[in-house]
Amino acid sequence: MAKVTMPQLGESVAEGTIGKWLKQPGDTVAKYEPLLEVITDKVNAEVPSPFEGVLKEILAEEGATVPNNAEIAVIETADEAGSTAPPPVALEKEAAASEPDGAVQVESRSSATALGPAGSDETNPAEAPAASDARSDAAAEAPATGSDAAAAPATPSGSAPITPAPMGSSAVAGANAASNGEAVDANPDARMTPAVRRLLREHDLTPSQIRGTGGGGRITRDDVTAVVEALRSGSTPGPASTPANGSTPAGIDVNGSGPGSRPGSVPQAAPAANQAPATTPASAPASGPAPSSPPPASPGTTITFPEGADEVLLPMTQMRKGIAAQMTRALAVPHAYVHMEVDVTNLVRAREEARRDYQAREGISLSYVPFVIKATVEALRRQPSFNAHWTEPGLVAKRRIHMGVAVAVDDGLLVPVVRDVDGLSISGLNRAIADVAARARAGKLKVDDYGGSTFTIDNTGWFGSNLTMPIINVPEVAILTMEAITKRPVVRETPDGDVIAIRPMMNMVLAIDHRANDGAQAAAFLKSVKSWLEAIGPETPVY
Repeated sequence: MAKVTMPQLGESVAEGTIGKWLKQPGDTVAKYEPLLEVITDKVNAEVPSPFEGVLKEILAEEGATVPNNAEIAVIETADEAGSTAPPPVALEKEAAASEPDGAVQVESRSSATALGPAGSDETNPAEAPAASDARSDAAAEAPATGSDAAAAPATPSGSAPITPAPMGSSAVAGANAASNGEAVDANPDARMTPAVRRLLREHDLTPSQIRGTGGGGRITRDDVTAVVEALRSGSTPGPASTPANGSTPAGIDVNGSGPGSRPGSVPQAAPAANQAPATTPASAPASGPAPSSPPPASPGTTITFPEGADEVLLPMTQMRKGIAAQMTRALAVPHAYVHMEVDVTNLVRAREEARRDYQAREGISLSYVPFVIKATVEALRRQPSFNAHWTEPGLVAKRRIHMGVAVAVDDGLLVPVVRDVDGLSISGLNRAIADVAARARAGKLKVDDYGGSTFTIDNTGWFGSNLTMPIINVPEVAILTMEAITKRPVVRETPDGDVIAIRPMMNMVLAIDHRANDGAQAAAFLKSVKSWLEAIGPETPVY
């Protein structure tokens, strides 16, 4: 028997959580065929089978956290199956010697199914999955694993989450009925993972409003997402109703239309700046990272206290463990901060003039984030000591510029990387950011999307923040936040004297590792970013 072990899904990843088994005991598995989904603090990944054969045993149930190289499954390879199976001719001769002619074919067929070579498709679909489904589903309900929160990003497009149902339940019966082509009539609430239930609660939906496309009619994360997106666009699939809170996933406003916006999505209440272009920049409402109205509150964690209990333990998800470890490492960094106000009148004007044509041409909105990244790249070229990693022997300067982009997701924070940003135009940056942000929220980032960032940008302003004290993404030596764009009265000099003008203003905060750079260098760096943004004009190329 061949042993399958937990792979190392990243240089700094020491363990992984079993998100979902894509095969069950008795299933035939091809080499390199996806075998299971693994959740780590950085990425959710499908793990391919290293062997061809039949999955004989699952050693680590869904929700279990397993260290690297630990055994998680057993596969009977094709060679092993072939060596243990008696020749079909011999089986037929034995059966013929003791049974009437009419029974020989039945006995021969059933023996070949149980002992035949791997890849046989004659396995009874109504029996083998039942026990394995029950075992997997029972594991999905175990509270000690923390799989409730961790499972949220683990369900990829088109896959069905495991049903938390005990042996003999209506859900298992429904799954078996579905495999035989029968109609499924089971409790819809039982045919979901805890993560899907939570997603329904966040959007004020009920299981009866969703038509499940998973195995046996199970409701998947993609089913819920499809209904939510359809409601926002005005087309309602099936018997669904509009969410009462209109909430959307939180994160970078890559489309300039709301937190967690995906390319092509239309929120129920878009900011005014996205409904019609301003006639003149002076009269246009200040749009951008700050919406015209407060953004929806981020979904909170639902906590249920047992009767009579004053406290309850909330086990950490893999993502939460990763965030906690990174924050603990950052405690050793001596942070220093520089803050400046930026007059973004020209930026707002440039974005408004280009936004509609860009939307029609590219299919996504033009965000403010790529402009800020472009300005940051120019500053990094002038002061390369900020494009570096801190190590004990000294500062390691990086020639290539890889930008970390903080993206808030339902159950934590991710920092995927856009590589070689110094070679991208504003449009190229916008597309790249939209891509990684959308995949981050869909739980489809790959290992290659993480690691190696040399500087990080965080658009905290979308949530209405005016002043944030960011934490450096170690081993980087700096992080920059772009705060909310708000209209404020400011003093401006004119030939006739000082005047008070109403301008869209944005605070920016630069956090630095004081071991690598000092306050003077930090102020010069941020001044460079500010000057670039304030100098934007019609000649600034988007492409």
